[in-house]
Amino acid sequence: MSNKSLPKFEAIIYEVTGPVATITLDRPEMANAQNTQLIDEVDAAFDLADADDLVRVVVLAGRGKHFSSGHDLKALVGDTEPDEWRLMRETPEGKYHHEKVMYFDRCLRIRDFRKPTIAAVQGKCIAAGLMLACMCDLIVASDDASFQNPVLRMTGAAVEILVEPWEMPARKAKEFLLTASVLTAVEAERLGMVNRVVPRDDLSSTVREMAETIARVPPATAQVVKRSINKTLDLQGQRNAYDYHFQAHHWMHGTATALDALEARQKMSSMTEVFAEHRDPESDQKPA
Repeated sequence: MSNKSLPKFEAIIYEVTGPVATITLDRPEMANAQNTQLIDEVDAAFDLADADDLVRVVVLAGRGKHFSSGHDLKALVGDTEPDEWRLMRETPEGKYHHEKVMYFDRCLRIRDFRKPTIAAVQGKCIAAGLMLACMCDLIVASDDASFQNPVLRMTGAAVEILVEPWEMPARKAKEFLLTASVLTAVEAERLGMVNRVVPRDDLSSTVREMAETIARVPPATAQVVKRSINKTLDLQGQRNAYDYHFQAHHWMHGTATALDALEARQKMSSMTEVFAEHRDPESDQKPA
């Protein structure tokens, strides 16, 4: 499939070079915050990579200073999302369906994708950004990358998929979430969440070299071994734990704690005020 025949994307960039497809989040002005359009386009790009027999490895990257600052909170509480999703979220049933389809199912689709995947992470990787990166088989981080999930401070039960207990020891996962700690790339590598840390200028070339090395494995072999390793995790309870947490996460939305916090946020003058109260003060996700 040539790049000339690809559909027009606005929130991502999709490129195929040799056996490697690269999906690049392309909202750098919003620190690659994930709105509906971006998520839809990432999903469509994985369709393209799946259908292209020449593609053996998929790289997931982010353009600009940061990999992803998480969900686009401005879109979620505002009126910039498509009407069908915005209206759906106005009922508990609709909100559940929206989160199940857009976040839970589509993330797990990447986790279960039949071809090997690599996340190339630089700068901030926050909350849903971390969830997205951890759906990939491998993570290569630049030396300026950092990881955080401060959602508990906003009354949310982390994000839709609780990856942390599977990416680091349980006690460290509790500390990371409950204190909203920021992990450096080196710390994330030490805990086993990141495969490799490289200088920022070397991130793209290192990921490319790794992808081309993986592409030497016959596709059928790579797919069988990936499925076997994922099955090992499933037998250890990963899929059941993900399912349980999604239900708990959604239940938390309906509690008085969460509803009162949402009402308070809606009275704030801007999303900058929301971010200032809860997020890392250096986060670059700001209202458009």
